[in-house]
Amino acid sequence: MIFYACDIPEDLTYDIEHDVWIRFDGDLATLGMTDVAQTRCGKIAAISFRDVGKKVAQGKALATIESAKWVGPFPAPFSCEIVESNQEGFARDILLANKEPYTTGWLVKVRATNLENERGQLVTGDEAAERYKERIRELKVNCLRCID
Repeated sequence: MIFYACDIPEDLTYDIEHDVWIRFDGDLATLGMTDVAQTRCGKIAAISFRDVGKKVAQGKALATIESAKWVGPFPAPFSCEIVESNQEGFARDILLANKEPYTTGWLVKVRATNLENERGQLVTGDEAAERYKERIRELKVNCLRCID
């Protein structure tokens, strides 16, 4: 779904409050910033990733993102252990999340440690699309992506 130029793929799971997308693959999940998040953040200047193997509680930082507009955490949508980061990708091109937030711009891969008890705020499909429409209107966001 595209709304105000914001791409919200309907095949993903979202933590809308924190603008995190999730792609589940068995017991692993790939996480990244939504198109709304990368637009609000602006051009990324630096990302500090937590170490692979680190266990992170729900809501705590998996990485710290810095842009000209903002510095803040990329929060865990559920308690998890970091199994991989996209540190090498961002070392090659710091704007990956600004260019392709749902593909090459992923941030971390994790293994959930308490998903059954912490998935209440996660949404998918039509519910995610409707809630994002509301959030985009509320925040007055018109998504833009960086290009080469």
